[in-house]
Amino acid sequence: MAGPIKLNHPWLVAVWPGMGHVALNAGVYLLAKLGMTEFAEFEGGDTFDIEAVEVKGGLVQPGRRPRSRFFLWTDPNRRHDLLVFVGEAQPPGGKYTFCRRLVGFAREHGVERVFTFAAMATRMRPEAESRVFGAATDRPNLDELRRLELDILEDGNIGGLNGVLLSAAAEVGLHGACFLGEMPHIFAQFPFPKASHAILEAFTTLTGIDFDLDELAEQAKLWDEQLGGVLAQIEEQARGQQSDDDDDDEDEDGDEEGDDDDDDEGGEEAAAEPEPPKRRSTARKRIEELFEEATRDRSKAFELKQELDRLSVFKEYEDRFLDLFKKAE
Repeated sequence: MAGPIKLNHPWLVAVWPGMGHVALNAGVYLLAKLGMTEFAEFEGGDTFDIEAVEVKGGLVQPGRRPRSRFFLWTDPNRRHDLLVFVGEAQPPGGKYTFCRRLVGFAREHGVERVFTFAAMATRMRPEAESRVFGAATDRPNLDELRRLELDILEDGNIGGLNGVLLSAAAEVGLHGACFLGEMPHIFAQFPFPKASHAILEAFTTLTGIDFDLDELAEQAKLWDEQLGGVLAQIEEQARGQQSDDDDDDEDEDGDEEGDDDDDDEGGEEAAAEPEPPKRRSTARKRIEELFEEATRDRSKAFELKQELDRLSVFKEYEDRFLDLFKKAE
């Protein structure tokens, strides 16, 4: 890792992959729209192991541990520089040790406040506004969250490093807060950019950092429409199933027509079919075009991230994607 570099009253934001890509997409949006550059690589050490290796053309590839990196934005107004920590994965064990080392790195570079982003899964509907829940390490930060009119997480827990990092930081007098964006629990495996947008709205109000959130808002609108359509289908199927069950209760001999409907609307229909080679080729070509655009203009990187999410291939391209933010030689 790089040796200590003098930063101007820096704050740290830490994100990891999780439900709805909420935290990671918020972090990536910061990287893209603030034109951030890679600052340092954080060595996870023995907290990560290698669970599997990739095979290409019959050849076993070298093992690779998940990477964790810091990215820097230098505040032109000299209020607070911003470090964004992006971890490819959370360690399966040694989480507290990992966080204490991360906190040590932050303190070496003069970090004054620590923030984490996370998702909060609730029974909200996709078209509803995402609330932002907040939890802080100390009373002054909690009071600030209240002034932002966030929903305070009065009781409960914050899973994974999103909470453990804040606890480890508070133990050494480094305080901060967690911003949790609300998303529908039934769509936890789908991207939900509306929650990322809500987090960044609150965060920009807190920090005074000014950048355009329009692209994220547009993505949120598109996903609202898609998930709303999926939910409508699920609810329609549930009503049909309930109707069939009611008919079965009334007719001891059963209803063969209802049984046929169940077969037509079963889970197999929702399974994704293998993508045709031509479509795969077109998708890969589009990805390469977006990489070229993002290389020339890093503000385009979020559009690339959304396409990788749509195709469910972000993990495949993650290293290359984050390399977009390396300093120019």
